[in-house]
Amino acid sequence: MQNTAPHNTAPEIAHLSTPLLDIAYLTGGPADGPPVLLLHGWPDDAHTWDAVAPALWDAGYKTVAPWLRGFGPTRFLSSQTTRSGQIAALAQDALDLANALGWQRFTVFGHDWGARIAYFLAAVAPDRLCRVAALSVGWEPGSLPTPPLPQAQRYWYQWFLTTERGAETICHDGKAFARHQWDTWSPPGWYEESAFERTAAAFENPDWAAITLHSYRVRWDEAKPDPRYAELEKRQRAARTLSIPTLMIHGDDDRCTLPATTERAAGHFTGPYHRELLPGVGHFPTREAPAEVSRLLLEFLKES
Repeated sequence: MQNTAPHNTAPEIAHLSTPLLDIAYLTGGPADGPPVLLLHGWPDDAHTWDAVAPALWDAGYKTVAPWLRGFGPTRFLSSQTTRSGQIAALAQDALDLANALGWQRFTVFGHDWGARIAYFLAAVAPDRLCRVAALSVGWEPGSLPTPPLPQAQRYWYQWFLTTERGAETICHDGKAFARHQWDTWSPPGWYEESAFERTAAAFENPDWAAITLHSYRVRWDEAKPDPRYAELEKRQRAARTLSIPTLMIHGDDDRCTLPATTERAAGHFTGPYHRELLPGVGHFPTREAPAEVSRLLLEFLKES
C-alpha cells in the first residue's frame, strides 16, 4: 500500500450526484488506498462506522460511508422518483456511487440494511467486489421466507409498519419509534444519549418515513416493488450461492436478529466464509464493540 501513515482524523463530508440522488458521505483514509464502502442500517446512519473507520485508514484503506436514500443529507434529485426502500434500489444506489467515485472493484462492509445490500451486490455484481463483511444479518438464497416464530416475534416492528397505525407512528413519532429499537435490540445501557440524538438527526430527512415504510412493506410482499429494479431483483433471486469471500459478524446477545438465524449459512457460500460471534454484544456491533469489529475486519482484509 502506498500510504500507511496514521489517518486518525475526523472524516470529511462530501457529496456526489448519481442518476437519482445527491449522496452525502463520510470519507477518510489515503486517496490511493484500496476502497472500502461502509453501509449503515436502520435505524442508524453513516456515523455508525466512526469508531471503526480510523483503524482502516491507519491500515492504508480509503473508506466511504454514505447516508442511504432517505437518511441524513442524502436527497433525491427529483420529486417524481419513486421513494422505494427495497434492497435492490439501495444496492443500485451503492453501485451508482461506486461508479461516480471511479471504483472498478471495492470491498463492502455493511450492517443491518447495509448487510442486506452487501449480500445483494455479491449476488448481482460479484465482478465488482473484492470482499464482503456483513454484520447482524445472514443470507440465504431466493426470496425471504417467513421466519421461524421466535424470529417473527422479534420482527414485530416490521409487521407493525405494514399497518396504517404503524404508518401513522413512523410519520408522526418516528424518533421515538427508532429509540425503542435502540432500547430493546441490545443489552440495556449500551449507548450514550448524545449518540442517539446525533443519529436521530438523520431521520429528519423528508423521505425517511416513506423509505422506511416501503422497505419493510415490500420486503414481505405488502407493497409493490419499483419496476425500475425488476431485472436486478430477478438476478438476485436466481443466485443460489455467493462466491465472494465473506465475513459474518453477529452479536450473541442480538435481540432483533437472533443469532440462531445465521448459524447454518455456510452452505450458501462457495467462496471463503467465516462467522464470528461477539459475546455480550447486541444488534449494533460497530457501536457496541468497535475495537473488536475493527480487529476482525482488518484480519479479514489481510487474508489471502
